[in-house]
Amino acid sequence: MKTRYIILIAILGIALVSGYGIYKNNTTSGEYDEFAKCLSENDVIMYGTDWCSYCQKQKSLFGKSFDYVNYINCDSNKRKCVENNVKGYPTWKINNQTYSGVRPLESLSSMTDCKLN
Repeated sequence: MKTRYIILIAILGIALVSGYGIYKNNTTSGEYDEFAKCLSENDVIMYGTDWCSYCQKQKSLFGKSFDYVNYINCDSNKRKCVENNVKGYPTWKINNQTYSGVRPLESLSSMTDCKLN
C-alpha cells in the first residue's frame, strides 16, 4: 500500500511540473511579437508549407512570434497561392511585390516600416 502511495505522489508531481511547463510556454510572449504584429498590420504575407525545410527555417527566425505573422499554408490553401503566383517556398508578399526564399528579419524590417526590436 505504501509503494502505491509513493508512486501516486510521484505521478502527481510529474503531472504538476509538466503542466506548469506547458502553461509557462504558452503564456510567455515571443521576442519579436511587436515586429510580427507590425508586419501583419501592414498586410505582409508569408506563403509556405509545413513540409518545406526553408519555411521551417523562416518560422524559426521568429520563434514564438511567428504566431502573429500572416501565413498562408499552400497545402491547405492552394487557390490563394496560385492566385498570387507563388512558385516556391517561402514566398513573401510585401507592398504588392513578391520575394522568394528565407528572409532575415533585418531584411523584412528594411522592406517595411516595421522596426525590429
